[in-house]
Amino acid sequence: MLPRLTLPPPPAALALIAVAFVLPGLAGHDLWKSQDALALGIVFEMAQSGDALVPRIAGTPWLYDPPLYHWFALAFGKIFQFILEFHSAARLASGAFMLAALYLVHAAARDWAADEATRRTNAAAALLLIIGAVGLVVRAHEALPELASLAAICGALAVLPHATRRPLHAGAAFGAALGFALLSATWIAPAALALAVILAHALCSEWRTRKAWPFLGAAALVAALIAASWPLALGWRSPEALAQWWALASRPHEPLANLRYFLSAGSWFAWPAWPLALWAAWTLRRRWREPRLLVPAVTTLIMLAGLALWAPTQDVNLIPVLAPLALLAAPAVFALRRGATAALDWFGILTFAFFGSLVWVGYLAMQTGLPPRLAANFARSAPGFSAQFELLPFALALALTAAWLYLVLRTPPSPLRAVARWAAGIVLLWGSFAMLWMPWMDYQKSYRSVALQLRSKIPVNTPCIAHRSLGMPQAAALHYHGGIRARPLDVLKPDACPLLLVQGSTRHEFDAPGAGWTKLADVGRPGDKSERFRLYRRGK
Repeated sequence: MLPRLTLPPPPAALALIAVAFVLPGLAGHDLWKSQDALALGIVFEMAQSGDALVPRIAGTPWLYDPPLYHWFALAFGKIFQFILEFHSAARLASGAFMLAALYLVHAAARDWAADEATRRTNAAAALLLIIGAVGLVVRAHEALPELASLAAICGALAVLPHATRRPLHAGAAFGAALGFALLSATWIAPAALALAVILAHALCSEWRTRKAWPFLGAAALVAALIAASWPLALGWRSPEALAQWWALASRPHEPLANLRYFLSAGSWFAWPAWPLALWAAWTLRRRWREPRLLVPAVTTLIMLAGLALWAPTQDVNLIPVLAPLALLAAPAVFALRRGATAALDWFGILTFAFFGSLVWVGYLAMQTGLPPRLAANFARSAPGFSAQFELLPFALALALTAAWLYLVLRTPPSPLRAVARWAAGIVLLWGSFAMLWMPWMDYQKSYRSVALQLRSKIPVNTPCIAHRSLGMPQAAALHYHGGIRARPLDVLKPDACPLLLVQGSTRHEFDAPGAGWTKLADVGRPGDKSERFRLYRRGK
């Protein structure tokens, strides 16, 4: 008989779960639409041009996010490009930020526990809730600046338990974390946390002491110095680029429509942390003046309000919200009633048993052709794909499945068991998918074949290529894989470039340039029924 896994898991077991979640799927696939291609396109442009100050995609400025993540990804790409393709090496930055976020949220929940008896349990619960977030299943393995913001927010939360003991050091560290968050992605998450901390110093007697001023002063000074470094350098280089970045960062959106979107998206993205956070807010409502509860609760609410007012409707903007949400939800794991815990536990077991089985059945269909109908569906989705058996991915997927079964069968009853099994199910589902299905998925989502086909049709010494309706993720992928750098079509000078690249529908050619142009190529990704790339040459 195998020994039972004690709960909370020992640090070595938690570290193994974190690594098993983070590493699969970081390498081994090309640029994927949309955010993954955008970030890696910026990193590739930095590597090619040597300009790390102004983010660009195929020569076009892209100032929606500050460049901290891209700097780290550029460093990873240059260091590991000798053993991995550049984009896979650069994407390792996402893994580093995710591991940092998991470690720091564990430290925050451990150091902010109400008593010594709950330190290990709260810390394990917070870490497992981050891993178990449904929205991170794929997003944690893409090149996303929001992952750097998540790590920075987790770091800021990890510093706060030490605010009253070492105010100057803690304040400087807190300010540094906020500054790095401001240089990573949208300013909403660090601003929300800063406002929540200021409010907690005003309302919580534990923090309303003389030590508050050194902490807040050091935090404000360090955060301002770090956060202002890139905007000042950008303004010195190009005042127009600074104005464009600020206009994009502060542009208001429709608040009601945005709020509906983020609440709807958050209902699955932050599952199962958000219902546990609501339960914690209810059961611990008499202790709301404690900073360990007030700060994450207020931060979450301000983040949602800020996203509704100033953020575009993209689920990646919810990633930093997971940090305060997991910290707030961790105590509720041990306050849930037995029936609710059992319901979450069995729902997770049945869900991941079903989808994990589907992954294996689908893999067998790709490899053997049985069952025939399922194999035909895979072939129809990826025409021309030929599955190859690889021993190492197969063995790793088998090991993940065995580990999940061990966790299900040999975990003793505990309030933490449902969350642990849910996180293990996420690790099983993503890990087995990354090991077994990744070649099939990448075959459909990669733009490598499109870029190479277009590149082969471009005459040598072509002075320039214009484009019409080409999306920025597609432009990033074509530039990376094929060296194709197209510029927007000038309607006043439509004949300025001899070649025109048009992204359109597979069903019609309404965007064709008309008479006087000859079609050189008409290509698309295998099985893609929405995108087609057509290359035209102007007649002499």
